Amino acid sequence: MRVLGIDPGLRNLGWGVIDVDGSRLSHVANGTLHSIGEDMPRRLLSLFEQLREILRLYVPDTAAVEQTFVNKDGAGTLKLGQARGIAVLAPAEFGIEVGEYAPNKVKKTVVGVGHASKDQIAHMVKMQLPGAVLTGPDAADALAIAICHAHHATSRTRIEKALA
Repeated sequence: MRVLGIDPGLRNLGWGVIDVDGSRLSHVANGTLHSIGEDMPRRLLSLFEQLREILRLYVPDTAAVEQTFVNKDGAGTLKLGQARGIAVLAPAEFGIEVGEYAPNKVKKTVVGVGHASKDQIAHMVKMQLPGAVLTGPDAADALAIAICHAHHATSRTRIEKALA
């Protein structure tokens, strides 16, 4: 199974692709997309087009996106929500199911604690994906989201097989 993890952001949208073979995870690629344009519609369109290219290039079987957290800045939260919409829409256009995970769930799954720092996340991603060269913190977060989805999807599959 190939998993695309997406860390939504309006300026920087992190992405990471991993392959899953049973309990074995391997790094495929990662990076950060940057929005281009002066106004919101053009910035969102640029992210959408770039993410579609990642989907075409790496052909994932499934995708996962971090859920938006609400902070004190309502306008900032709404902008992040629009970027998250792009992160969910692009895979849906390709017929790919999208898992959604709270930031604390991703951290707990990958690091073991729900309030891990960016450095701790990057460290554990490197431990779980030996040889992976992280292109930045947004890409590291996206790989963590992909790892989280892989673990939960694998567990879900085992439960379904056991019940059948």
